[in-house]
Amino acid sequence: MTILDTTSGGHPQHGGRQQQPAESPKTGPKRPQPTNAFLDRFFDITKRGSTVAREVRGGLVTFFTMAYIVILNPLILGGFSADNAPTDVAGGWLSAAQVGAVTGLTAGVMTILFGLIANLPFGLAAGLGINSFLAVAVIQEVTWAEAMGLVVINGILIVLFGVTGARTAIFRAVPKELKAAITVGIGLFIAFIGFVDSGFVRATTAGPPVQLGDNGSITSVPTLVFIVGLLVMGVLVARKVQGGLLIGIVATTALAAVVEAVMKIGPGSASNPGGWHLNTPVLSGHLVSAPDLSLVGQFDLFGAFGRIGGLAATMLVFTLVFTNFFDAMGTMTGLAKSAGVAHKDGTFPRLKSAFIVEGLGAVAGGATSGSSNTVYIDSAAGIGEGARTGLASVVTGMLFLGSMFLTPLTSVVPLEVAAAALVVVGAMMMAQIREIKFSKFSVALPAFLTIVTMPLSYSIANGIGVGFISWAVISACSGKIRKVHPLMWVVTAGFLVYFARGPINALLGA
Repeated sequence: MTILDTTSGGHPQHGGRQQQPAESPKTGPKRPQPTNAFLDRFFDITKRGSTVAREVRGGLVTFFTMAYIVILNPLILGGFSADNAPTDVAGGWLSAAQVGAVTGLTAGVMTILFGLIANLPFGLAAGLGINSFLAVAVIQEVTWAEAMGLVVINGILIVLFGVTGARTAIFRAVPKELKAAITVGIGLFIAFIGFVDSGFVRATTAGPPVQLGDNGSITSVPTLVFIVGLLVMGVLVARKVQGGLLIGIVATTALAAVVEAVMKIGPGSASNPGGWHLNTPVLSGHLVSAPDLSLVGQFDLFGAFGRIGGLAATMLVFTLVFTNFFDAMGTMTGLAKSAGVAHKDGTFPRLKSAFIVEGLGAVAGGATSGSSNTVYIDSAAGIGEGARTGLASVVTGMLFLGSMFLTPLTSVVPLEVAAAALVVVGAMMMAQIREIKFSKFSVALPAFLTIVTMPLSYSIANGIGVGFISWAVISACSGKIRKVHPLMWVVTAGFLVYFARGPINALLGA
């Protein structure tokens, strides 16, 4: 997900071109001057061509583009009563207020930890794919506490993969062209998420699967606000305005608040399809409330194995691990390239540490009942604003901790505004497509399948799996089997099981 040449340290808002620093006849190119000696040494800020101000700004942008998870995660996992919450096999349910509190807590702690240990500008929070899987499928078989126990086991396995170096070895075995395709695919994916979240693209019940707006027309005012925000942010970034994305988010949120105050649009619903998605841009009630952290520690580590049997529980863990493992791997690949810290082979500094901490996010998410925490592709927005180091993650994490007390303020930024930022960043990430040699069809087809499968299936892991399988098969049948790393075959076999897990479960009676 490159928004600048990854071999240079240029600022991302220059549309992929490195800004040429002033030349000095004696010292050569000038680097940004450190503004805080301790922070600069600890986070390598100047070394990565950044500044403290840029890192703080990037951290702010990442938080604003991720803040929706504090509102959305409780809506997916919980409710305000058993009548409007997903209930498990025993009739249990999670309180939305409690889920919101642990969502902010876990995201804050893990993002700060990631910044301090991995020194990368990536934000962590409850993964949307896994929380939906838990709410829709897993709790049909086990209780919420048992489901979160499976999430903890999933996280422990991922940590072990990281500690033993297995995750790093698999990462290094992936061809660079596939890594580039993963980056481009993620770019299209987050842009598609932005289009869908804003109502710019909608599903249909007849005809083509999706369409523009309402029957091909933009009829929703919130969607119009998204378009205005998209253009404002695009112009600011194109004109290389410092803080362009952050300025765009704040300005468009202010516009949305004025529109809501005048037009009284209200939240979207079946009776109000033209309303705001998720967040209504208005402040109401108390701005500060004490978080309820009662869900911390409310998980049953092995209860699912006793309830549904070892085989069925193992298949659930397998699904969680594969989704968590490869979603995060693909996301970090793209984000590292975006930040300009990736090496030529796609690896990046403190790779092993990043994998271990990300695995701990899964453990922490299960232990707090907020669902597995993973690296967020939305972090690309902060990287697009200039973030290059873990200082940005520390800023984002502190804001997440604050969100536990300021949920009403967090919800002011409507999803339509965050969606506009995602589309802009998605456009930036397309630059990596130049790394793929489409003239070689043995490379072109796996890369193409990786890129298009992610947005079309709404899953990073699916795109990676299709890419792995097609790369291995086409290479082997084209006389290039020796160029396929043995670990690629192992992972390919795993993905074949992953894609066939439904029939396998049915066959085994799991």
